[in-house]
Amino acid sequence: MKPFMDKNFLLKNDISKKLYFDFAKESPIFDYHCHLNPKDIAENVGYDNLTQIWLYGDHYKWRAMRSNGVDEKYITGDGTDYEKFLAFAETMEYAYGNPIFHWSHLELKRFFGIEEVLNRKNAKIIWDKANELLKTEAFRAKKLIENSRVKALCTTDDPVDSLEYHLEILKDGDFHVKVLPTFRPDKAVFIEKDGYLDWIFKLEKVSEIKIDSFSKLMKALEYRVEFFKSVGCVVTDHSIEEPFFILDRENQIETIFKKVLCGEKISKIEIDIYKTKLFIELGKIYHKNELAIQIHMGALRNNNDRMFDKLGADVGFDSIADYNYAASLSKILNELERENKLSKAIIYCLNPKDNEVLGTMIGNFQNSDAPGKIQFGSGWWFNDQKDGMIRQMTALSQLGLLRRFVGMLTDSRSFLSYTRHEYFRRILCNLIGTWVEEGEIPYDEEILGDMIKEICYENAKNYFKLDI
Repeated sequence: MKPFMDKNFLLKNDISKKLYFDFAKESPIFDYHCHLNPKDIAENVGYDNLTQIWLYGDHYKWRAMRSNGVDEKYITGDGTDYEKFLAFAETMEYAYGNPIFHWSHLELKRFFGIEEVLNRKNAKIIWDKANELLKTEAFRAKKLIENSRVKALCTTDDPVDSLEYHLEILKDGDFHVKVLPTFRPDKAVFIEKDGYLDWIFKLEKVSEIKIDSFSKLMKALEYRVEFFKSVGCVVTDHSIEEPFFILDRENQIETIFKKVLCGEKISKIEIDIYKTKLFIELGKIYHKNELAIQIHMGALRNNNDRMFDKLGADVGFDSIADYNYAASLSKILNELERENKLSKAIIYCLNPKDNEVLGTMIGNFQNSDAPGKIQFGSGWWFNDQKDGMIRQMTALSQLGLLRRFVGMLTDSRSFLSYTRHEYFRRILCNLIGTWVEEGEIPYDEEILGDMIKEICYENAKNYFKLDI
């Protein structure tokens, strides 16, 4: 019987161990997709207790607690922070096999030096030990990032955001991590959703452009793209829920947009015409400004109406959709490629049934603009666990070039989530080490070592052309 999560955790042979400890372990991190709050970084936020840094905003942990029958009072409600921590500690006893169990103990080990396995019996000891450490400077936001060997990170930002906190961070000469905004125009895309017109009004204010036509909308969005780029933005992000692709062959876009401005309902076909036109026009703007595109596909969001009405979005009531994206995605990419205006793109799927779809799709649009120009993104959300990562990397290796992979991202709101890079790196090294052990690939330490370092950090740094 092996010890629980010892130094060789997930590393099952000597080659895997060598690759991890010699090449992966100390590699820096470029976290090109996360949901950290730039305000918290700018203000160098600290925490009063373990619940605040560990459970607030973590919908992964909340889902597990709900599955354990924990009352919402002790998840997002008015229970005390200690009561919430105790509820999570009890849930951990039921979480064997869930990646939350591994992630949580990696966080306790790496940040707090806590080796005990969390449960009801030792919860108070762990609570007190962690809370004492949280009083120190090492547990404020900036030190947590720096001590995790992060060289750069990209937050997720609405086009109407002032980016005031990014600008404030830039002024801190003692903080040497690049904190870059990501242009995420979901609220511009989802024309059918409540709040669209309110958002258009906000865009008018920040762009100082009267948006009374689709062409003016694009002018305002381009203005904001240029502003984001001036603050360091290197990547954009789009969420695609239902597939769409209908070209505006009859020049209907202005009519559709003005109908919405007047409060009229539009049809599903008109919605798809709008989304297609908007995505393609934004794609051209991104190409002009040398920004990469991220496309996240396959989330079925806000499934529980009662809890959405009570708590809002992004609190743990989303799941995997089962749409078929291949044709629409191919046509969108092809429209941009047709004019030679397809930017670098990283495409993620939430449904693992689409792994081979993306593994083959990216090969349709590769060229000499950049090695690995079109990327199949890391196992995302429900797939950023052991099996999901192995499935994604296996599909990529079989259908593309694993060594060109830009690697892991945290996709998290927590400053403690950087241990997920360790988790990924151990899985990566074990996958490659197993191939060596089984005679499927040759053992060349120089080539394999370079491959590991590139996937862990160098590929992402070079892909986004960052001087870090």
